[in-house]
Amino acid sequence: MLQAVIFDMDGVICHTNPFHSIAFQEFFAKRDLYPTEEEFKDHMYGKNNSYILSHFLGRTVEGEELAKLEDEKESLFREIYKSKVEPISGFLPFFHDLKKESLPTAVGTSAPMANMELIIDKLGIQSHMESMLASEDVRKHKPDPEVYLKSAQNMGVAPENCLVFEDSYSGVSAALNAGMKVIGVLSSHTKEELPPCNLYITSYEGLEIPQLHSLFNK
Repeated sequence: MLQAVIFDMDGVICHTNPFHSIAFQEFFAKRDLYPTEEEFKDHMYGKNNSYILSHFLGRTVEGEELAKLEDEKESLFREIYKSKVEPISGFLPFFHDLKKESLPTAVGTSAPMANMELIIDKLGIQSHMESMLASEDVRKHKPDPEVYLKSAQNMGVAPENCLVFEDSYSGVSAALNAGMKVIGVLSSHTKEELPPCNLYITSYEGLEIPQLHSLFNK
């Protein structure tokens, strides 16, 4: 049965990917690299910064260098995005409906904590979250299920009673690997580009709590 809901953040709570693209374009242009939008789609959306930087720079980026480059890029993103934070259509009313039903909620993102705090604070929902985990809180990134298993543990709920909202291949895979039900948010990818989900949405408009419960009755 449904006992808790976990949200990824980028592309799920807010459609941030276009702004990450701008930040990465600026970051890579300083290094005379000019990835295409298609390359970003394949190698940025839903991926962690270690993978992204290693892929586009053509070498392994880790340790102190990763921390330094990640901070540079994410600072660019926050500067660009801080005045443009806007949730995906219908998210806030839907989120508050979940809280009226006393359902625990969590965020589990591959983004840095500073990004998560910027977005969750701007939306005014931090005090309503039972768990908030960012990239610093896990050792293994999606598609590894660690962030979702930790989220369930923080909420005191068994993984099979959790529902995850995800928008990327690695994110959906992480939720499935955790043994959770998944709703695919089609903000960055098509149905065909994601592993099979229990339900797909393009926004939260019209999404009702009974629909979520029905996913657990199948």
